[in-house]
Amino acid sequence: MSMWVVFVIMLLCNNGVVLIIRAEPQVPCYFIFGDSLVDNGNNNQLNSLARADYLPYGIDFGGPTGRFSNGKTTVDVVAQLLGFDNYIPPYSTASGREILQGVNYASAAAGIREETGQQLGDRISFGGQVRNYQRTVSQVVNILGDEDSAANYLSKCIYSIGLGSNDYLNNYFMPNYYSTSRQYNPEQYANVLIQEYTQHLQDLYNYGARKFVLTGIGQIGCSPNELAQNSPDGRTCVERINSANRIFNNRLVGLVDQFNNANSDAMFTYINAYGIFQDITNNPAAYGFTVTNAGCCGVGRNNGQITCLPYQTPCPNRNQYIFWDAFHPGDAANVVIGSRSYSAERSTDTYPVDIRRLAQL
Repeated sequence: MSMWVVFVIMLLCNNGVVLIIRAEPQVPCYFIFGDSLVDNGNNNQLNSLARADYLPYGIDFGGPTGRFSNGKTTVDVVAQLLGFDNYIPPYSTASGREILQGVNYASAAAGIREETGQQLGDRISFGGQVRNYQRTVSQVVNILGDEDSAANYLSKCIYSIGLGSNDYLNNYFMPNYYSTSRQYNPEQYANVLIQEYTQHLQDLYNYGARKFVLTGIGQIGCSPNELAQNSPDGRTCVERINSANRIFNNRLVGLVDQFNNANSDAMFTYINAYGIFQDITNNPAAYGFTVTNAGCCGVGRNNGQITCLPYQTPCPNRNQYIFWDAFHPGDAANVVIGSRSYSAERSTDTYPVDIRRLAQL
């Protein structure tokens, strides 16, 4: 889908010539690692229950693509704001010179830990996504001619990483399937996750990444699914889950400091998705939302007990719902989160810089 973000339009009426001058993107490429919040089709061919390649997913996007949204994801919004003409393609279909604008490796149900999400079937873990990126780097070297040219090119790109949600949702807080909650308390578990996360970041750095965006976990305890299962009134968020999420996010901020102090040739920044989401839920009317605790498409209590089913009729007023389905924000919320990630509205939105500033460095 072409976005044609036109920054400068010069109309030269002499001789009837019309020139449209488009600015280059602010960075040459944008690489994305994550889960269903940003997956745009990598799970479509996998043997997995975590797929969104059916209507009404994509109902406001021209049809289903594998995005777990009625429309755009947060990284789609960021790609637009960075000035890309097209959305970043999924690894499953990206080919040829197309990869020079970046690749999206995200996979629904994926986590930092290898076993996370396994009850849902196949998925590509953080480690698997990094291995796919390493294959992409080999292709970039072939296209650009040598390793030095590739390294120089990749050093200017932005690398977005957003994993960890499933390590709680589809691991730690699913004791019938996973033993992690019996092995670790929330502090210990966050430490274990951050240790693995650190290794994957180092691997990305070793393969040319220099501009990193680390997105924290949102308020999983406020999703329609958790409200349906664990909230007596269907409105009060599940604090034991949110508390564990905050512990992880605090560790992630520490990781940003650690990497920035250790690597003078790189820049790491943190996106406070938890805080941005909290601001939206505390002030929904300011953003045009009227429903904060139910999915636009889903089944049961809060439309959250079963997520959006194939060909189910979703709510008509989609932009008034923060959540599209049992787990994922809709297009309208993603626009807010993506926009504030790119250009911080509050000093707490990003740390130490927003994506717009990172692109300039």
